[in-house]
Amino acid sequence: MTKESPLSLRPLGATLGSEVIGLDLAKPMPDELVDAVRHAFHENLILLFRDQTLSPGDQVAFTRHFGAVEAHPLGSRRGLDGHPEILVLENRPGKPGARNDFWHSDISFSERPPLGSVLHAIDAPAPYGDTMFCNMYKAYEDLSPGLRRMLDPMTALHSAAPLVRRNNDEANDGLPIRNIPDPAEHPVVRTHPGTGRKAIFISDYYTERFTGMTAEESRPLIQYLCAQAIRPENLYRHRWRNGDVLMWDNRCAMHYAVLDYDETMPRLMHRTTAAGERPI
Repeated sequence: MTKESPLSLRPLGATLGSEVIGLDLAKPMPDELVDAVRHAFHENLILLFRDQTLSPGDQVAFTRHFGAVEAHPLGSRRGLDGHPEILVLENRPGKPGARNDFWHSDISFSERPPLGSVLHAIDAPAPYGDTMFCNMYKAYEDLSPGLRRMLDPMTALHSAAPLVRRNNDEANDGLPIRNIPDPAEHPVVRTHPGTGRKAIFISDYYTERFTGMTAEESRPLIQYLCAQAIRPENLYRHRWRNGDVLMWDNRCAMHYAVLDYDETMPRLMHRTTAAGERPI
């Protein structure tokens, strides 16, 4: 007999995402509830919690249920005073927010990329600044058996160079980055430690090339795989409301921040990141 979940869920997208109804993240969570949220996270890739009022400490405590809370390894954004592990994502007159209008999995250039991210919308009024997500399990599973067999043993190099160029060459709220770390080598197809499912783990932004191939040789296949991932039927587009808390699994989902606003439209969001493991 299957034990009934203490969570009430509402689907968001056809292939990923659910809203968790009625859960106050500022309150302590018993182990049974934490386990239920983890299970829902693994099943849905994205979880939405509406109408939340979280202090910085609340957000860090919630994120810590999933992994150690990490600051950005390159210090790409300022941290919150008193909570350096909280990245402040801000857009205001004279200080436009750094662009994130590219498909990616956060910090995939790290040797141990993040498990997931938690984003709290403090001032992010609709209808601008949506974030789109795609299911990288589905991107893999919909490929032909022959292409899956070819990709399974392959690895690829992920580079922070595009992020460094963005922060250093553009006027935005990103902080200058002095050094580019060496690229990290990861499986093209990684196995999720919580579900055992396989997902494509590349992006057109951070993936420099396949191991043993040139960037020029790699580019067509990288672009094809990313195009497969972002087919309309494989997307969820989130329209932010103040008080939203959205968490996503960086190991099996990519995201894209829609840039349809300018610096005259103030926005403020806090992001925390849960530490992950070396992809296998």
